Amino acid sequence: MNERRLLLIGIPVIATLAMLMRGVSELPMLPTLVVSWLISVVYTIIFWLSNRALWFALIRRFPNVEQTTQRLWRLALVSLAIGAVATLLLGEGLHWIFYQQHIRADQFWQELAMNMVPTLVVLLIYESRHFFEQWKTNLQRAEQLARAGTQAQLDALQSQLDPHFLFNNLNTLSALIEPGNAPAQQFVEQLADVYRYVLQAQGRATVSLAEELAFVETYLGLHKARFRQNLVVEMNVPPAALARQVAPLSIQLLVENALKHNVASGEHPLRLRLWADETADALLVENTLRPRTAGLAPGTGTGLENVRRRYALLGAAQPVEASSTAGLFTVRLPLLPATGAAA
Repeated sequence: MNERRLLLIGIPVIATLAMLMRGVSELPMLPTLVVSWLISVVYTIIFWLSNRALWFALIRRFPNVEQTTQRLWRLALVSLAIGAVATLLLGEGLHWIFYQQHIRADQFWQELAMNMVPTLVVLLIYESRHFFEQWKTNLQRAEQLARAGTQAQLDALQSQLDPHFLFNNLNTLSALIEPGNAPAQQFVEQLADVYRYVLQAQGRATVSLAEELAFVETYLGLHKARFRQNLVVEMNVPPAALARQVAPLSIQLLVENALKHNVASGEHPLRLRLWADETADALLVENTLRPRTAGLAPGTGTGLENVRRRYALLGAAQPVEASSTAGLFTVRLPLLPATGAAA
């Protein structure tokens, strides 16, 4: 229900209910009933609009779920104050017009109690609607995050094979390699570690930066067997950052993009640097920018956009940023709070 329809329907309904609460329906004369109803409508408009303005002001100041208690306490205290002032002014005015006397204390408290009932109804309407919209938004975010995570895992696997099948057979292959062939043994074990991490990351929204970097090191170890001296990797991450959280496979995807779309040769080695400063607010993934002129098709940006969407759904304080300057491509990946830390 939109705001205008809510006002057009809600105000007359609550005004009628408030009039019935006061026993006005027992009055015999129709003109008296009409006047009483119009007075009730004026009361309802004043209380509704003032409390509506109060609710919108507080929801802008305290919008988050964890701030609900603070918002409700302020809502209760200020709406009670508004009700008392409005009841005093309106009650005093009506008593003087109709009875030529001031409102008595007992009449004031009785009127205030009755006026707070429609006030409570109005606030419950807005609070319930806000709660429902938050629930619907969070449900949509959870579904989108699940879809984004699944897509990232599919992009990382790049294979139609069942990962469990491939992982088990890699372990079998490792046992068949001759003991003296250490490089082959190490390569197969690293490949098995890569798929082990992919399997473990399934269903997890975030992992620690330490876990993700350990996986990236293993992943890069596989590529160094092919690129050798043509791939130069530097990692410089302070210990304070290692407990922070990241989306699983997000750093690996950025590294994969750098390897896929840039030249790595003896003349032009691909330099890759992963680092974070002491504030530990973000991890920077940098690589020399020398796009391949042949072979693989140019990147579409889908992988980077997927990473941006996942971090937005995870509620990252800053967006994922990408920039290229002076032959260097940099992606700034925000680090999420450590597990158990306040957001």
